[in-house]
Amino acid sequence: MTLQPNSDIDMAKTPVADIAPTRAELRALIQQHGAELSSQLQAHHRSIFPPEAEKSIRHFSPAEAANLIGIHEGYLRQVAAEGKGISPTIKNGRRSYSVDAIQEIRKHLDQGARGSRRYLPHRAAGEHLQVISVMNFKGGSGKTTTSAHLAQYLALHGYRVLAIDLDPQASLSALFGHQPELHVGENETLYGAIRYDERQRPIAEIVRATYIPDLHIIPGNLELMEFEHDTPRALMRRAAGDTLFFARIGQAIAQAQNLYDVVVIDCPPQLGYLTLSALTAATAVLITIHPQMLDVMSMGQFLQMTGDLLDEVSRAGASTSYDWLKYLVTRFEPGDGPQNQMVAFLRSIFGDHVLIHPMLKSTAISDAGLTNQTIFEVERNQFTRATYDRAMESVNNVNAEIEGLIRQAWGRAA
Repeated sequence: MTLQPNSDIDMAKTPVADIAPTRAELRALIQQHGAELSSQLQAHHRSIFPPEAEKSIRHFSPAEAANLIGIHEGYLRQVAAEGKGISPTIKNGRRSYSVDAIQEIRKHLDQGARGSRRYLPHRAAGEHLQVISVMNFKGGSGKTTTSAHLAQYLALHGYRVLAIDLDPQASLSALFGHQPELHVGENETLYGAIRYDERQRPIAEIVRATYIPDLHIIPGNLELMEFEHDTPRALMRRAAGDTLFFARIGQAIAQAQNLYDVVVIDCPPQLGYLTLSALTAATAVLITIHPQMLDVMSMGQFLQMTGDLLDEVSRAGASTSYDWLKYLVTRFEPGDGPQNQMVAFLRSIFGDHVLIHPMLKSTAISDAGLTNQTIFEVERNQFTRATYDRAMESVNNVNAEIEGLIRQAWGRAA
């Protein structure tokens, strides 16, 4: 049908907003929206965390501190009473302990225990560095939240931990107070240590301290995508002796392996060169899965593709041996019948590769994330007691189970 000039939908009378944009206009619109969103997010972040502010972690009650150290609260009071420069903070008549004070108490107790590693559970000679790659092909599975809580849990329990944000979206970095648009510059991500040109730098130059003792982070941003673009070109012009892409993350981590007990890698939600390199650097793999049919179907495809690609890189010399591979059920709602059926289905297929404890869906965890915090950082009085305690119990159960796997890999009692 040919439109006449006096047609009811004459183009001359059609509002501009209703006309489909050209490719150039669409590109400009996307760029404009991206710039505006980035600007507003930066302004929002500055209003919450001014430039001079530094992210910190709350103090812990005597009961919490004693639980983290692994002693009775009465013994903690005794240690504090002995002095040794270690004392709680007293505010409004209530005692609490900072993470630095908890660390000092650990060191004091470890000296008395003659380095038994009960209070400072650092790995000994012969116990290999644990590199845990946390991954899933589908976004929204709780991968970053899991990585953040695992890294913090281990550090709060005395381990030396390096967290690596390998996701260009850099959500893990934001949780640790490093906004990718504001605080992470050029060559300040892991890309700086694994790139192929002369600008490659030692991993020690990009590691950052955090507000928790013995927990360090390598932040991420969009720069990480350069590795995906550089690798095909590097493969075509590869010279003898060059390190292949799948070995570059492991090679970078090896530069600092004596400084840490555990490395936690938050992988991108895609199966690219970064993810494959993280997999071949790993000694253990943790796959997060939301127990819904679409997520499980997506994971099935992901596992098949991953297996095929790992088979290819293993033929090229990559290591594909792991201490353990586990599936973590995330955002689990115990009262949801279909979710329970899906978890039972997963256990029937994967057996004991599925962790015993699921990560429960919790408003305390999700609400904490809205302000770039974890459950360890928020105050208990921000939620109802039952909501907070339920979330904390779930996080502790999951991470204690993973800690047991780490200890077993070292030949220690779980």
